[in-house]
Amino acid sequence: MSRDESPLMIEACGVQKWYPNGFHVLRGADLQVRRGERVVIMGPSGSGKSTFLRTFNALEDYQEGRVVVDGMVLDEDLRQIDAIRREVGMVFQQFNLFPHLSVLDNLLLAPVKVRRRPRAEVRRQALELLERVGIHAQADRFPGQLSGGQQQRVAIARALCMEPRIMLFDEPTSALDPEMVREVLDVMKQLAADGMTMVVVTHEVGFAREVADRVVLMDEGVVVEEATPTAFFGAPQQERTRRFLAQIL
Repeated sequence: MSRDESPLMIEACGVQKWYPNGFHVLRGADLQVRRGERVVIMGPSGSGKSTFLRTFNALEDYQEGRVVVDGMVLDEDLRQIDAIRREVGMVFQQFNLFPHLSVLDNLLLAPVKVRRRPRAEVRRQALELLERVGIHAQADRFPGQLSGGQQQRVAIARALCMEPRIMLFDEPTSALDPEMVREVLDVMKQLAADGMTMVVVTHEVGFAREVADRVVLMDEGVVVEEATPTAFFGAPQQERTRRFLAQIL
């Protein structure tokens, strides 16, 4: 089965969102992501890209439109939201690790408490994941003892410990010093190579060129253009895309 024939993992149609102050942040945003696809969302600050991403696991609600994740409609049904969140891992700009827990205990907490999995089984998996992201030796340390890049790799391993089918990344390198960005992007590239379905909000052009199947530009709450990296960066069709690229390339 080609990727174009793979099942839809995310289908967002006409998503509209207003903030309580009346600001219309999403104005009919559309996106489809198939199993195994890597989609990068780019756009200027305030374009709605992070808000749109966060509707895919109900961290942001929406007022109009439709979001379907792995065949489940995301609505106000709390059981449905819980089911979707079990399928979707999320990595944020800030690491959101529990500072009073060791690295290993940060990974163990949700699978043991939420999924009720045996602690010994989860511990084996967690140590394997820490090895995979290159920080096995830091398992017993606390987040405050790690560099920013190491903390973000812990956050990725923690999300993977829940065995998600989809990974969402909201500008995962924006809070890092430049020399730490590469180590996080390398872990994300490895995930992509392993076939993980990924949606990534980022300004990392090199990552988008190398890893993405499609690059999406958002502006003013809508998807302006989406294309393969070659077409998006080399021959954009929309004037807004050309102006955006002129600012970042």
